[in-house]
Amino acid sequence: MKHSLKTGLSFGMTSGVITTLGLMVGLHSGTHSVLAVIGGIITIAIADAFSDAVGIHMSEESENRHPAREIWESTGATFLTKLMIALSFVAPVLLLPLDFAITASVIYGVILLGLLSFYIANIEGKATFPVMAEHITIAIVVIVIAHFVGDWVRVIFGG
Repeated sequence: MKHSLKTGLSFGMTSGVITTLGLMVGLHSGTHSVLAVIGGIITIAIADAFSDAVGIHMSEESENRHPAREIWESTGATFLTKLMIALSFVAPVLLLPLDFAITASVIYGVILLGLLSFYIANIEGKATFPVMAEHITIAIVVIVIAHFVGDWVRVIFGG
């Protein structure tokens, strides 16, 4: 796979999973509102996909090692991957009761990160378990922090 596509796909998928799950869990614990969670997912899918794509674009440009075509390929792959991964989390919220949708989304997100980590470990010739454990642990830390921040916001500001 081309460097530019690998960069965009891996960054977009990782960011799409971790950012969206953090947002979903925080909004759920803070509001328990399907509307807030869906609105948050769609907003983050659009705004953060653009932000991440521009970030990758500028990062690749700053290396001064890649032709313009590769930079734009990374930019597009990041945007599309982040957008599609984030939007994929809308389905469980629409189809399931909210508490179950959040749990199902976390499981889905951990599976996606696990598969990506497995792929990365294999192409780098590393042991798969440590790579998978590292990436999944980071996601779980973000999810737990987002949950407690949502609880804190609800207690302090929501009554």
